[in-house]
Amino acid sequence: MPAAAAEILKRSAVIPSMPQVVTRFLEIVQDPHFDYHDVVDVLSADPGTAGEILRLANSSLFGVTRRVSSLVHAMALLGLRRVRSLVLGRYIVESIDRHLVTHIDTGYFWRRSLTTAGLAGHFAGRLAGNDREDAFISGLLADLGVIVLDEVFPDEYAAVTGQYRSGGAPALAVEETARVGMHHGQASALILEHWMLPETVCEAVRRHPREIEDPDAPALSRIVGAADAIARLLGDSPAEIDEHAHECMKIARELGLDEPVFCQILLDVEAGIDELARTLHLATSPSHTI
Repeated sequence: MPAAAAEILKRSAVIPSMPQVVTRFLEIVQDPHFDYHDVVDVLSADPGTAGEILRLANSSLFGVTRRVSSLVHAMALLGLRRVRSLVLGRYIVESIDRHLVTHIDTGYFWRRSLTTAGLAGHFAGRLAGNDREDAFISGLLADLGVIVLDEVFPDEYAAVTGQYRSGGAPALAVEETARVGMHHGQASALILEHWMLPETVCEAVRRHPREIEDPDAPALSRIVGAADAIARLLGDSPAEIDEHAHECMKIARELGLDEPVFCQILLDVEAGIDELARTLHLATSPSHTI
């Protein structure tokens, strides 16, 4: 990554610091011997986050028959990694909402990011076992650099963000590198490193764009890259979806997924996206399915 672009990004005021609640939460859960009660104490200090965790635990995604009313029960049901995804997702939403984005359709951004996250999580669940939640959060945050680059380099990047839309150019990273000296995967990874997220997540995000030749990219990066490419195709207009079906299936096969499995994943992700968007209070673009 060219040092000049990275330094400009680091010196800018665009990369916010994590709220104390989120920072402390991440510090606690990085300890393999952490106490769940410490996590509950921290999350209870933020009623908004605690409320969203309980809301998600009681959502139709988990089919509970009794109302979940305690954070301990909610965390046991959701699992630590899913709670981490929700805590980070809530913060990212608030952070992006504070930005004055002038060129980016945020409805499209969130639909694509949530689709990428959902697909990556399902792909990893089929292919990489325990990496499912890391894949989800990597997919959710993979395009964060688009928002940041638009704000740090508004003039140089304007033409690029004009292509970050339904029917936009597939080789976004190539154009970004030519115009500002880095691509959105690299910019996203800088932010995640600043937030002290796991290196596996940072590396997956950094190397996810499929248009950048990277034969040594780790498996998680390839999963996120495939999910992002399919999410872009699914975000095109309904008239183009049929044309993209073959390409989506080709990408899925490259990961080792057969057609019935891939089609079931698409159905599961569609329902999950709408539920998560409601949980995070997001306005997304309309969805198109193959």
